[in-house]
Amino acid sequence: MASTEFTGELWHWRGPAPYWFVTVPDEFCRELDAIKAEVTYGWGVLPATVRIGGTEFTTSLFPKDGTFLVPVKTAVRRAEGIEGGDVVVVEVVVGEH
Repeated sequence: MASTEFTGELWHWRGPAPYWFVTVPDEFCRELDAIKAEVTYGWGVLPATVRIGGTEFTTSLFPKDGTFLVPVKTAVRRAEGIEGGDVVVVEVVVGEH
């Protein structure tokens, strides 16, 4: 299991399935790379418990171009009053749901 806290900007991906993400910093991505084989349940995604503000939720970190992305659900964005471009504090515990 791995955990960290970081700040990052909320950004919108306009792909075939649009979603909001915060990018995991490189230093934590290296730690995740070291344990991903132990915790992934397929396609390189990693189960995680995440907290932004007062809202805790379960999700999966997505691998993308050598980094990982934290998807931020609509319910979390609404509960915390955050929008694209906002910088948020993200607490992540990987390897548990």
